[in-house]
Amino acid sequence: MNNPTLENLIETTVTYTLEMNGQFFLIENVPARVNRDTGEEYFSPDTVEKIQQIINDQRQPSYFIQTPVYNFL
Repeated sequence: MNNPTLENLIETTVTYTLEMNGQFFLIENVPARVNRDTGEEYFSPDTVEKIQQIINDQRQPSYFIQTPVYNFL
């Protein structure tokens, strides 16, 4: 596996998506390093821990959205 060079990574915020037990979760404004060439996102251990805490604590979401679901077949 190739390690990204620091020159290719930019500090930004992203929307993190997670599917768990048939539910989808979106967490906005998550700090990440993003590879300019591939779009791959890297998160610090502290950020990953906070994401897990947000989901596990089942805090009140900022808002809800509806999204369509399509079947590829």
